[in-house]
Amino acid sequence: MTDWPEGWSDNNGGPRYGRGSAGAQPEGARAMRQVRRGPAVPPGQRSYGDPGPAAPPYGTAIPQQPSYVDGRGHDEGAGYDSGYNTGQVYGGGGRRGGGFVPNDNDPDPELDHYRPRANWRRRIKWTVITLATVLVVTSVATYFWADSKLRREVDLSQVIDRPASGSGTNYLIVGSDSREGMTKADEQRLHTGAAEGKRTDSMMILHVGDNGDTLVSLPRDSNVTVPSYKGSTSGKVYPAQGRQEKLNATYAEDGPTLLVRTIEANTGLHIDHYVEIGFQGFANIVDAVGGVDINIDKGFKDKWSGADFKAGEQTLNGQQALAFVRTRHAFAASDLQRTKNQQKFLSALAHQVATPSTVLNPFTFYPVMGAGLDSLIVDKDMSLWDLASMFWAMKGVQGGGGTSLNMPISGSVGGNLVWDKAKVKTLVDELNNDQKVTVSGN
Repeated sequence: MTDWPEGWSDNNGGPRYGRGSAGAQPEGARAMRQVRRGPAVPPGQRSYGDPGPAAPPYGTAIPQQPSYVDGRGHDEGAGYDSGYNTGQVYGGGGRRGGGFVPNDNDPDPELDHYRPRANWRRRIKWTVITLATVLVVTSVATYFWADSKLRREVDLSQVIDRPASGSGTNYLIVGSDSREGMTKADEQRLHTGAAEGKRTDSMMILHVGDNGDTLVSLPRDSNVTVPSYKGSTSGKVYPAQGRQEKLNATYAEDGPTLLVRTIEANTGLHIDHYVEIGFQGFANIVDAVGGVDINIDKGFKDKWSGADFKAGEQTLNGQQALAFVRTRHAFAASDLQRTKNQQKFLSALAHQVATPSTVLNPFTFYPVMGAGLDSLIVDKDMSLWDLASMFWAMKGVQGGGGTSLNMPISGSVGGNLVWDKAKVKTLVDELNNDQKVTVSGN
C-alpha cells in the first residue's frame, strides 16, 4: 500500500487532543494556521496538480506537500489530526473534566464524584410544605364536618327580660333523661326506664373567666319562682303568677328557654350558651373515649340506677358512668351528693377527652367527636370554639385550676331546697365581675 505522506506519520507520541488521548486537559486554542509551501517551481514547469492536458511522466518526483505551522511556530506536519477519533467525546476533558457523567457501569473509583449531589434542603422544604398543606386541609375538613353535626336547636333570643351580660362566659349545662334513639334493650341495659318526655337530671353553670373557672351545680329540687315567659312553641307571653316550683319542673313545662328564663330571673346571672346531653349520648361518649378513670371515695349500690361500686380508683364504661351520675337513692342528702358526683365525673370526662392520646389519635378522636356531637343539643349561637372552651374549662376545674360548688342552700320548704339569698347574691356579683369566687356551697 502507498505510505502516508511524510507530514502524516502517525508515530508522533505524546497526548494529542481529539485523538482519544488520555490527557487531563484539552490543549489550548490554536492560532490561525499558516501554510508553508515547498520550493518554488521553476519557470515553465507545472507543479503537480495544476490542470494540464497530460499527467506528469512516470517517475517524476512529487513536490513536498504543504505542512502546517501553528501560531507558536510548531510544525505539526508529523502530527496532523485526521479528524477521526476513537470515541472520546470532544471537549470531555478526561475523567476529571466537567463535560460528561460516566456510565453507571464505569469502574472508575471516582464515579460518585460526577453524580449530582442530593439537594436535601430543597427536599426538606417541600416535605414541610406538603405536610403543612395536608394538616390545613384536614383541619378545615374536620371543622366543617364537626360544625355540621352540632344540633343548634335552642333559640335563646326567645328568652325575655334578660339580665345584662357580665364579664366572662356562662354556660348552662343540662343532663336530660331523654331516651331519644334508645331501644328497649338500651333502656334495660342502662336502667333508664321507659318514661316519655324529657326532664332534667342535672343542671350546672360553668363560668369561664380570667380569674379561674367556676362550676356551680343547681340541685334539681331547688325551690324557684316561675317568672313571666314567652312560650317556645306558641309565642304567647305568660305572666308571672308567683308560682313556686322545683327547678327541673320548669324544663318539663316548656323546655330549655323557660329553664334559662327561670335561672336568670332567680339569680340575676346572664346565660350565654346552652348545652344539653341525653342518657344515650352520655354513655356513648364515655365508651368512645375508652372509659373514664375516677376515684370513688366510698362504695355504694342503687338498684334504681344499677350502681354497684366499690371505693377506690377505677375506670367506668358508659353504663357504669350513667349509673354513677344518676344515683340519688343511695345517699342521705340525695340531690346534693348526686350533684357532687356529677361535677366530679364530668370534669374527669373533660380531662379524658382533652388528653393528647385522644386528640392526636384519629381512631379515638373522630369516634368521640361523632358520639358527642350527635347527641349534644346547643343554642343557635354556639360555635365549635365555644364548645372547646367549655371542655377546656371543665378540665381546668378538675385539675385544680378552678372552683366547683353547689348552689348555697339555707334550708328547705315542702321538700324543696331553698337557696341562701345572701350567698347567692355574693356569688353572682363575683361571677358577673369575673372575680375569684369566695363563696362556698353545700
